Amino acid sequence: MIRQKIKKTIPNNQLGRLIVGVLLVIGGLLGFLPVLGFWMIPLGLVILSVDYPAVRRFRRRMEVRLLRWWHKHRPRRKKDK
Repeated sequence: MIRQKIKKTIPNNQLGRLIVGVLLVIGGLLGFLPVLGFWMIPLGLVILSVDYPAVRRFRRRMEVRLLRWWHKHRPRRKKDK
């Protein structure tokens, strides 16, 4: 399988980032539809967090909660002796 490196950039102006971020969040809320997916919500929040401190704080809190949950529930490996 050939892997391609895809590099996408977000718009340089604040209005463009606002539009793209909001559209991604709205599309993510419709994730049960065939073309859209729930993965769009976190991506939209990341784009919105570039310009809006309230969204940035919310995103950081969710990251901390997710990582704490992950470390608590991940399977433990046995150490080799």
